[in-house]
Amino acid sequence: MPSSPPVCAGSKTMGRRFVLIDRDGTLNVEKHYLSDPDQLELYPGAAVAVRRLNELGLGVVVVTNQSGIARGYFDLTRLAEIHRRLDALLAAEGAHIDGLYLCPHGPNEACDCRKPRPGMIRQAVADHCFDPAQAFVIGDKEVDIELGHGVGAISFLVRTGHGMSAVETTRADYVVADLPAAVAEIERLIG
Repeated sequence: MPSSPPVCAGSKTMGRRFVLIDRDGTLNVEKHYLSDPDQLELYPGAAVAVRRLNELGLGVVVVTNQSGIARGYFDLTRLAEIHRRLDALLAAEGAHIDGLYLCPHGPNEACDCRKPRPGMIRQAVADHCFDPAQAFVIGDKEVDIELGHGVGAISFLVRTGHGMSAVETTRADYVVADLPAAVAEIERLIG
């Protein structure tokens, strides 16, 4: 994907930079196949960090593998309820995301959207018209880092969720404590 120019819907021109954030373990507390909206819990400072990205004029999208659907743990309707709660929790702190992209497939399915494959990023680029090579990817697993590298983005591994177990072997551009620390570094980088 980084070798070819982004394809934007219609006649849109390249817009602002984007931050692509993993959901479970990065934005919200890892609950192992979260299937109940009432159990969705944002990490401390996560909503404020998203609000800061909004204030900086950066686009924000969530990219999340949700194999719990393929495994039969919950369905798309239930997932939509979880995401409405996510939107409400963010809005309560004056934050918002510009889009949410998910892969409902299992790890053994041949799809283009399951991280680290770039399908969700391609869709986000088509919808929001940004250059993924100018983006930032934040996640708690190496698949998030691989996704970032695959599209030419700057990658951040957070030490929340599964992040602690990946620190020693990660290929991330930056390793940070959590989402607020990643946002502070992004703010420094964009100067």
